[in-house]
Amino acid sequence: MKMNFQPLSTPVPNRKSGQRDVLQLATEPLDKVRIGFVGLGYRGQSAVNRWQHIDGVEVVALCDTDIDFVNRCASTVRHGDVSLFSGPDGYTRLCALPHLDIVYICTDWQSHAEIALCAMEHGKHVAIEVPAALSLAEIWQLVDKAETSRRHCMMLENSVYDYFESAVLQLYRCGAFGNIVHVEGGYAHTMTDQWTPWRMEYNRTHRGDVYPTHGLGPLCQLLDIHRADRLDYLVAMQSDAYTGNTAYQDIMGKPCEDFSNGDETTTLIRTLRGKTITLTHNVMNPRPYSRGYKVVGTQGYASKYPQPQLLLAAEGLRKLQLPLEHAGQVLPDDVADRLLSAHYPSYFCEQQALAHELDPRGGMSFFMDYRLAYCLQRGLPLDMDVYDMAEWCCVSELSALSIAHGAAPVCVPDFTRGAASV
Repeated sequence: MKMNFQPLSTPVPNRKSGQRDVLQLATEPLDKVRIGFVGLGYRGQSAVNRWQHIDGVEVVALCDTDIDFVNRCASTVRHGDVSLFSGPDGYTRLCALPHLDIVYICTDWQSHAEIALCAMEHGKHVAIEVPAALSLAEIWQLVDKAETSRRHCMMLENSVYDYFESAVLQLYRCGAFGNIVHVEGGYAHTMTDQWTPWRMEYNRTHRGDVYPTHGLGPLCQLLDIHRADRLDYLVAMQSDAYTGNTAYQDIMGKPCEDFSNGDETTTLIRTLRGKTITLTHNVMNPRPYSRGYKVVGTQGYASKYPQPQLLLAAEGLRKLQLPLEHAGQVLPDDVADRLLSAHYPSYFCEQQALAHELDPRGGMSFFMDYRLAYCLQRGLPLDMDVYDMAEWCCVSELSALSIAHGAAPVCVPDFTRGAASV
């Protein structure tokens, strides 16, 4: 359907002469993945522990601005010599190590892009905690650096490895849902004691969906974004900041009268092929944890919260060889459970016990790490590339731009710059 309005747009920098896209990038296989970690707080320490349980991996370097964090984490590394770095320039010295293949970044949001750019400048692959970039300027810098360095730049979006989302993706590829029409996702829960000063300050100064990737990532995989479709444009609005000023004073210990981020942000996205996405964000109000995952297709429906549900039309049931008596009804729990488990990726079952032991979130972070190592060892394209990172992160700035212009439509750039044949 052709638009009869002119959406706002943002600049798309030209690709420099000789620079090529990194769609389906495959690099040299690594017999052993030598990994270094930057940022050794809770997430970083957990990641170091997980990676030590993956075959063919060696932890070779650790870095944090706080030397106590470095020493504490170093004491848990069981094999080999580990290079230790601290201080404000520690990550630059880590990235320069010759015996290092990938830099795994778990610092605060504001430093993600800077460290990743340094790593790729030194010829290292990078894996970056969410959100990998906070602005379009950072996103384009990461895309350009990945294309010029020919190194992998992957955002560590673990939600795409959760059980339900992974099984629904496989069911869709089997034809169970027909043609997907609409999807929903988001990020909602009460932060309470999880607030950090830097995150609170970021919310004070920024409008829009500042944390979109947990909800958006699995949805974009379902829609095959920048492979068979792409994000076309979005509109966004937010509620007033009813809670922000009080929450800021509680965390920061000083008054606030100018909290920018509304309690609830809603973003609507349309794809080039006419699919729609609803994305929400709320970490201010009392509510249970939810990523709002929902899939609406011409032949079926799936939702995860508040409890998993599957509903299939007769055609979807036939494709899966299920009794037609369930057509148009929510599948009984036992039928749905068997169907979902039968469509988990094979490595879920192979690694399930270890994943549950190492990952309190059910295993999805371990599966994410396992797949990253697996692909690097075999020279395969990664499950998520730099363009996925760009598309999922760009919603932050674009939603803020839409809100600033009264919920005006805003174009989503083609971060492949025409390289994807959509």
